[in-house]
Amino acid sequence: MSTVPSEATPIKQHDTALAVLLSLSFCHFLNDALQSLLPAMYPILRNAYALDFGQIGLITLCFQLTASILQPVVGWYTDRRPMPYSLAVGMTSTGAGLLLLAAAHTYPLILCGAALVGTGSSIFHPESSRIARLASGGRHGFAQSVFQVGGNIGSASGPLLAAFVVAARGQPGLAWFSLVALVAIVVLSFIGAWYQHHRVARTESMNSQQATHARLSNVKIARVIGILLILIFSKYFYMASLSSYYTFYLIDHFTVPIAQAQIRLFVFLGSVALGTLLGGSVGDRVGRKAVIWFSILGALPFTLILPHANLFWTTVLTIPIGMIMASAFPAIVVYAQELLPGKVGTIAGLFFGFAFGMGGLGAAVLGQLADRTGIEYVYGICAFLPALGVFAALLPRLGKAR
Repeated sequence: MSTVPSEATPIKQHDTALAVLLSLSFCHFLNDALQSLLPAMYPILRNAYALDFGQIGLITLCFQLTASILQPVVGWYTDRRPMPYSLAVGMTSTGAGLLLLAAAHTYPLILCGAALVGTGSSIFHPESSRIARLASGGRHGFAQSVFQVGGNIGSASGPLLAAFVVAARGQPGLAWFSLVALVAIVVLSFIGAWYQHHRVARTESMNSQQATHARLSNVKIARVIGILLILIFSKYFYMASLSSYYTFYLIDHFTVPIAQAQIRLFVFLGSVALGTLLGGSVGDRVGRKAVIWFSILGALPFTLILPHANLFWTTVLTIPIGMIMASAFPAIVVYAQELLPGKVGTIAGLFFGFAFGMGGLGAAVLGQLADRTGIEYVYGICAFLPALGVFAALLPRLGKAR
């Protein structure tokens, strides 16, 4: 076993670097709040540039493709050559994207700004997920939940920022949020310094623990990864129907004002944040497979009812849908990281990237479908996506495999 340097403190199971986790969660909150401004701006952009649903979907696709394609590459590279200060670089890209979006006067420039924001996300998520695992003290599900819930709260805050800040100032108001990116850059620089100081001892300690665990065969690992990606597809394709088009559904179907629609979107995204926080901690106690199984298939009854509900029950139903489906992602990420020890960045990049890609693809496909059939038909079709959760039955229990 490799010798731990004397200046570093060896990791213990109860040694959770909570200050680091909370700082990461705070920066994830800022990062995703800035990113969520883009979909929250869609009604304003649609009115200003006479965009159809297909063009709105392409904005989301442009943002999420840059994130999804680059994230696995960033994770793979940093598994081999850790870059402690890359988080601050990624946030710089996000800030630059916001400035471009604030100044853009043409549709192509809007797409470029969305791509810059997506590039920032692709750098932020894999490396910050790695740092969260290093700071977990063995409570991997808890650490991923704390890290991810910051992002969910940030995503939920975007519609409120758009409703009460950007709606008043218009598209140029986005420029003010570059100051928020500057705050995140400062905090992430301190996190990068902590990571650079602790990463050797903590990585060696984690590897020594992981080496005692027996691995599944490569064929079984590939099959399990495929199943997990199917579950991610079902979750994020459905979530795209709500995060990108829920406000339009409320406006067109129930004639709800834009501000009220944004607030109801905030309620849904808030339930997503709560479900994320619960999912990882419960997975630490009852096992990842149980959480994954319930978190996809368990939402099916609610999604089937949603297209037929009135305004009040539509708002109510989005709460259990958000909570149940959001609990899956921390459990899936930790499950996959346990499946492939030593590939923390690659796994984080793959699953965050695939999730972003499915969200972008879902937004584009569903936008085109909505243009042809109507937004109500889209929700009727998407209601059946959680049925793919039955594939979770094929996942092995990693505890028994070890």
